Amino acid sequence: MTDVLAALRNDPPRAAAAILGLVGLATIAGFFFFEYVLGLAPCPLCLEQRLPFYFSVPLAAMLWLGGGYGAARKVLMLGFLAIAAAMLWNTGLAAFHAGVEWKFWPGPTECSGPINSLGSAGNLMKSLQSIRVVRCDEAAWRLFGISLPGYNVFVSLFMSAVAAWGAKASFARRDADV
Repeated sequence: MTDVLAALRNDPPRAAAAILGLVGLATIAGFFFFEYVLGLAPCPLCLEQRLPFYFSVPLAAMLWLGGGYGAARKVLMLGFLAIAAAMLWNTGLAAFHAGVEWKFWPGPTECSGPINSLGSAGNLMKSLQSIRVVRCDEAAWRLFGISLPGYNVFVSLFMSAVAAWGAKASFARRDADV
């Protein structure tokens, strides 16, 4: 435990990048687990909430490597700020999605509106069999009353705070470009 704390104190930008990468990978593994192991198909809003993680994890890995190889503090700071911005945006999107599930406001029509244009009455059964809409306004899973988008709010907010810490630590870092 003291080794981990010493590493956090010795090189905060690399520690922040490692935390971002590990938490992001765990989150990606989590949503793949819910989709492929538990069989919970994601709605369009769920799929959109994955994009910041696909962006942030590789960038965190590059920041971790760059911190170890002496990247300029401005480059590190901009990378962390990009992750912080992406995760703040994701926090808002996840909060919006959770509000749609709680019926606080309407969601996108493609996943929470009525299903229209089914065609003629003769093709109705054929059309109904081919439609597979995952609803954005119905929580597929809850734990302690919080749905997956609700937990994504917490994870994204945490990652944004860690990225801001990494940006601050990168700004305070001394290197050759000062």
